[in-house]
Amino acid sequence: MQDDMVQRILSHPKYQELKAKRSSFGWWLTLAMMVVYYGFILLVAFNKEFLSQRLGDGVMTIGIPIGFGVIVFTIVITAIYVRRANTEFDDLSNAIAQAVAK
Repeated sequence: MQDDMVQRILSHPKYQELKAKRSSFGWWLTLAMMVVYYGFILLVAFNKEFLSQRLGDGVMTIGIPIGFGVIVFTIVITAIYVRRANTEFDDLSNAIAQAVAK
């Protein structure tokens, strides 16, 4: 009984659509995160002079807000994924569940 349901889900066109959309979107977000994170790491490794420039007369350098920006970017792309997962991906999942349950 369970194997039959699994096969119906796997062969359903909406499941294939869900899998393709979720995978593609996940890879794009992964690529964006890697560019931001490794860009920051490369900046730390090869351009310390830029990151060590002071902002104003205080002790804060340019590297601090850029590092903070990497953290904020991570939170933002996570929120983007969660929003899309809770709307488009969940709608597709519900459509699959309803179609297979019949």
